[in-house]
Amino acid sequence: MDRDGDPRPETSLAPEHHWPAAALVLHPVLRPPGTPGIDGRELAVPHGGAMPSRPLIAAGPAGLVVAYVIPGPGFSVFAGVEHLLSWAVGPEATHAAAMSNLAAWSSIAPWTAEMSGSRRVMWSASGGGMDAARILLPDVRAHLAAELGPGPVLVGIPERDLLIAAGLPDYDAEFSGLFADYVAERASEAEDPIDSRLFVLADGELSLFSPRPA
Repeated sequence: MDRDGDPRPETSLAPEHHWPAAALVLHPVLRPPGTPGIDGRELAVPHGGAMPSRPLIAAGPAGLVVAYVIPGPGFSVFAGVEHLLSWAVGPEATHAAAMSNLAAWSSIAPWTAEMSGSRRVMWSASGGGMDAARILLPDVRAHLAAELGPGPVLVGIPERDLLIAAGLPDYDAEFSGLFADYVAERASEAEDPIDSRLFVLADGELSLFSPRPA
């Protein structure tokens, strides 16, 4: 018989503590090059009652950093080592779940397109926090290449809520300069900036864009 007043341990079903709940909502975000964090492969139980605060990160394309976000009502938190310890999963499972959620969202998220002669631009700006991260998905890269190719595709990821891409017909130097200026300006004004530089997508890989000499 249970005695009245006995403390009973309760398991929280919130995503911060419950992996099945977290696995349904976790998603990746891109962060600027050099963003500090921890890869989570060597988990160490913290001492002195303090939990690690550095976010869990992974290497992204072209020197960018991938982090993981747990969305909540009115706020989001970065997943960290304390979450891995609570979830009892490793960084590989975390990454796989986050990418799966991103892919599911991206499959129905809209694109906006604008054409002016041979200049073609597409962008994703839903405001849901996952737009820039769409460039991590092979299906998205293939879609941009199919819509904006043949030839190189310029890519800008100036802030979390914007992924913008453009075809580069005949290596149009004037257009690439204008596009680079726009990306840099958006990054400078962003609340959550990622990168002011211009990237290029070729053969499914993202790399820094280097203009041809005049």
